[in-house]
Amino acid sequence: MATVIPPPSKKQKREAQQVRELDLVPKDLPNVLIKFQASDTGETVGGSIRVPGGISEKQLEELLNQLNGQTEEPVPYTFSLLDQKDGQAETLIDIKDSIYSSVLKPGIKTTEDFLTIIYTPRAVFKVNAITRSNAAISGHKSTILCCQFAPNDSGRMCTGAGDSTARVWDCNTQTPLYTLSGHSNWVLCVAYSPCGTMIATGSMDNTIRLWDADTGKQMGSALTGHSKWISSLTWEPLNLVKVGDTPRLASGSKDGTIKVWDTTRRTCTITMSGHTNAVSCVKWSGSNIVYSASHDKTIKAWDITVSGKCIQTLKSHAHWVNHLAISTDYALRKGGFDHSSTRTSSKTISPEDMRAKALEQYEKVAKLGGSISERLVTASDDFTMFLWEPLKSSKPVCRMTGHQKLVNHVSFSPDGRYVASSSFDNSIKLWDGVKGTFIGTLRGHVSAVYQTSWSADNRLLVSCSKDTTLKVWDVRTRKLKVDLPGHSDEVYAVDWSMDGKRVASGGKDKMVRLWGH
Repeated sequence: MATVIPPPSKKQKREAQQVRELDLVPKDLPNVLIKFQASDTGETVGGSIRVPGGISEKQLEELLNQLNGQTEEPVPYTFSLLDQKDGQAETLIDIKDSIYSSVLKPGIKTTEDFLTIIYTPRAVFKVNAITRSNAAISGHKSTILCCQFAPNDSGRMCTGAGDSTARVWDCNTQTPLYTLSGHSNWVLCVAYSPCGTMIATGSMDNTIRLWDADTGKQMGSALTGHSKWISSLTWEPLNLVKVGDTPRLASGSKDGTIKVWDTTRRTCTITMSGHTNAVSCVKWSGSNIVYSASHDKTIKAWDITVSGKCIQTLKSHAHWVNHLAISTDYALRKGGFDHSSTRTSSKTISPEDMRAKALEQYEKVAKLGGSISERLVTASDDFTMFLWEPLKSSKPVCRMTGHQKLVNHVSFSPDGRYVASSSFDNSIKLWDGVKGTFIGTLRGHVSAVYQTSWSADNRLLVSCSKDTTLKVWDVRTRKLKVDLPGHSDEVYAVDWSMDGKRVASGGKDKMVRLWGH
């Protein structure tokens, strides 16, 4: 029997009737005058250049590589137009296909205007989208609450669970490696040190424990001092650690205090109290400031160089602050490592070189227009987020609204250009990481979204949800790239390895899942 083609649907008929505009570049389009400006240093390259009005993004990339003398090994770039109207703040407009389609056709600028093109190097490597589940590993006897890859090796990953243990997994052989036993209650947070040698775990038993990342053995006794459970852990960035010292650790607790711990002597060196309710999240920035978000609706900035003095209190939220992210989070987490690091190569790097590399990677992301500018974004139960530059002002740069329910998690992209927010309204929203302006909504989940994690090249985003699935999103097109079913219950934790090879997830079904391509 011959195959009969089904009749067109109502949607297809509607689309067929619509008038389609062809995006053709007019032949008589005059040339435009442009100049290239670096996004981090603010330096210009090659002075004023006259180029065709219809020049494409790829041609701009080739021209810039020629001007920089990088024709042998061209660097991929993203381009934005610096638009400044009289008396208004500067805005960046992304150039997607060509100057004509992104700038001239919408009427943002004319061919008579002088165009300042801001360029940002993209990651030289490209991370492939995760497409399938490689392994489902059992071991935990209760809900998995957190997971994190080692900064120096995608073959090592640590999870914390409600069975009072944390576990280190060998992702290469897909087997459990060590069980970190010692806590007497749920393990709520795990964090690898930026040098990759230690793991810290925080628990509902009010203690923090340190473990050797290579052997899984506990390093000394538990760190005690908090009177309620540990909600968040953050390590001192490697660029601040003196050569020969081990990084310090900061912890936030439900008791409303933040403590800084000397990990060698195993003592609390600074206790910072000032919050009137539980501390939900702490982050240690590259400029030696610890930021804490609390259920008392405030965010505080503590200067560690002046024994934990509170230098700023940020008040704008109308409800609990659930989470905060710093624009340099990713660079600080990976320390002196990068996407090409392996477990063996990381042991051959000297502490001096590692610290220098960590400082270089931090400054690359932290610099905006030639000066260090660390931005902060906070998420709250009041359905909103705020973008801050806390060392410049106690007033927010921007109020970010749009979510219909509480915002649970926020994360900056590795280059600090984007912010992703996860909400209980089933959506993820993308925002500009510099100005805080709204970019787009990623819809696909059918229940609350708990967490997101970025790929190392800023091009992809993975999210986990109450609907039992993970989803991989293409940031440029803002479309769903891959749907990843597999878990049989809610997924609470997700992380993407530094080299982009793997994603790990865990949740209510007690299974650790590893995903690959």
